[in-house]
Amino acid sequence: MRDMFRLDGQTAVVTGALGTIGQAYCKALAEAGASVAMVDKSSRGADELADALTRKGVKAKYYPIDLTDEQAIADGVERIVADFGQIDILVNHAGMNIRKPALELTLEDWDKVIGLNLRAMFAMAQAVARHMVPRGKGKIINTASVSAVRGHPRLVAYAASKGGVVQMTKVLANEWASHGINVNAIAPGYILTQQTEGFLSDPETMRSIVGKIPMKRLGKPEDLVGGLIYLASSASDYVTGHTLFIEGGRLID
Repeated sequence: MRDMFRLDGQTAVVTGALGTIGQAYCKALAEAGASVAMVDKSSRGADELADALTRKGVKAKYYPIDLTDEQAIADGVERIVADFGQIDILVNHAGMNIRKPALELTLEDWDKVIGLNLRAMFAMAQAVARHMVPRGKGKIINTASVSAVRGHPRLVAYAASKGGVVQMTKVLANEWASHGINVNAIAPGYILTQQTEGFLSDPETMRSIVGKIPMKRLGKPEDLVGGLIYLASSASDYVTGHTLFIEGGRLID
């Protein structure tokens, strides 16, 4: 049974690899036996993460791909294929947020958030799928959010982008199922990361959020990796177009 969750001999591409969740994803994939192509705009921490992954007996390499540039994505994917020989798994995780009231959000803000969270995610999925289709198999896992289905204030661009991710995931799953490609998404709730720690440092904000979570705690990056490995492995071969919400019960009511 455990062999269903092994990824030995496979190559995973992780965007946003050097963030808090991205690093947890890379380590979990390596633990399961996958080599990892780490994609991030910043190289900070790349060498340390690559060393940690290679110590697990897999290959790891960092790629500074500009995900807002379509040609850079295409070229970067070609380099990864040349270096690793194939791409079996894409973890489309890179994203951003600009937290402002809707009346204060500029169209420049909107374009930045939609550009990275939705446009770049599609471009990356498309570029990788072009290599997966001829092989007749692949797993693509997009990062959505509970904000895809909740109207949280000050998150209009972010919520719109993540709602788009959920729908994009369904369409790509429908179109690419005949090519043996599974496309799913993970939608985290409130996870304590470098990106959220500033927002969550206010005690009143923290009490308000935790009070709405039935499990009465924030999530940790480690809470997400089980779902990731499930969706990346053969255990989920009959699952596609699904968004897995990992949020401590936040959406129950």
